[in-house]
Amino acid sequence: MISSGVSRTARWSLLAGCAALLAVPAYADDLREALVMAYNTNPTLQSARAQQRATDEGVPIARSAGLPSASSNVTYTEFTSRSGSAASTTAPGRNFDVGVSFNVPLYTGGSVKNSVRAAETRVTAGQSDLRGTESDVFVQVVTVYMDVLLAQQVVKLNQGNVERLQVNLQATRDRFEIGDLTRTDVAQSDSRLAVARGQLRSAEANLIGARERYIQVVGKEPANLQAPPPLMGLPESTEVAVAYALDHNPDLLAVQQRAKAAGYDVRVAGASRMPRVSLFAGGDYTDYFGTLGGTNSALLDQSGTSTQAGVRATIPLFQGGAPAAQRRAAQAREDATLEQQVAIERAVIANVRSAYAQWQASLSLITSSQTAVDAATLSLEGVRAENTVGNRTILDILNAEQELLSAQVQLETARRNAYVAGFTLLAAMGKAEARDLGLDGGILYDPEVNADRVRGKVWDWSTDPAPTVESTRTVDTKPQDGSVTNP
Repeated sequence: MISSGVSRTARWSLLAGCAALLAVPAYADDLREALVMAYNTNPTLQSARAQQRATDEGVPIARSAGLPSASSNVTYTEFTSRSGSAASTTAPGRNFDVGVSFNVPLYTGGSVKNSVRAAETRVTAGQSDLRGTESDVFVQVVTVYMDVLLAQQVVKLNQGNVERLQVNLQATRDRFEIGDLTRTDVAQSDSRLAVARGQLRSAEANLIGARERYIQVVGKEPANLQAPPPLMGLPESTEVAVAYALDHNPDLLAVQQRAKAAGYDVRVAGASRMPRVSLFAGGDYTDYFGTLGGTNSALLDQSGTSTQAGVRATIPLFQGGAPAAQRRAAQAREDATLEQQVAIERAVIANVRSAYAQWQASLSLITSSQTAVDAATLSLEGVRAENTVGNRTILDILNAEQELLSAQVQLETARRNAYVAGFTLLAAMGKAEARDLGLDGGILYDPEVNADRVRGKVWDWSTDPAPTVESTRTVDTKPQDGSVTNP
């Protein structure tokens, strides 16, 4: 489990008031459980964790170049033809040779040291990338969760509209039968009901799409989704949000580390121009199987051993300009990474400001939409009352009902947009990860655990178990429908 000095209450700063996690439930009934499911089973997040484990292996790979190495070779040779009288009488007919060699690097011009530093830095960058992926998945979860809630509300509103229009059509027909209304009034009511039924079918199709996207992201069917808890930790101003994001946004932190790693790569490239010093030692055993010397083989030793040890210094004198070209290429890549750092910084600033503006606009739209709903409700009541005394037509009632429906849908959409924009803002600031959301009722994935595990491994035959799929498949989930329970 990831440890932190921050209190549990602070870590659960975004989704307050939810029950503590005991186990992953069969269905996601509230937003916190949906986030936990995605955290444990989402394939995008699981894939990113596996990619990070691959990145972790860069450290022992880089370190291996500075460690002692040993190798052996075994050779058996059968001489199939020989020419010349001397060769035929003295050359061996077969040969068996076994050799063992050891090499210990003493000085590599700094290439190993800087390669290890670059690899370690890329591990840190990858961990920030993993945080970014985690945050992106959580944004997707919140988005699909709110999309399902919105789509359900829109279906309910359209169902209510159809029911009202059905009653209105029947009342219009009854009044037409007694001569109080005209055929035109009946046709208008019938037309609006047909349009409302079409809108209901469209709303149900949107609900099906939202539920299927929920299954794709979360991994389970949505069941009895509850209203989300209020978002906490939102900034007071754009300036506060941007300042926090520049210090905590995972994408920006990752590119900063990659730029640092690229600087180490420049040093690695330059090290190819430096001398290299190493210790070496070895031993050989040779056996000619009594074939050395031909007829005089009894006079010669048919086997022998030898050992050697020494210091080897390799001093590059001229390499055709390759080291300089490699260093220039590494410098260009560092330059590109530094430019990418500025580009991502720009994107972070733009995303934070945009999300803040959308969040504020949605909050304002909620207020105005609520006013519109209240006014449209009062207007519909007044139009109906005035129709009974002949001051309003059936078309006026139909228009008032449509205005109320539009205002209600706009209000629900604004609520959804405000929540998603608020969470997106927190994600852009770097405040939408598992630790921030308090998803620590179970064991959190800590990428540093694997990095520490493999960092010191030096055994060539050390392997991990065969990979197994951690994410859940959705092939067994049933196709979704557009039905809702309308209280």
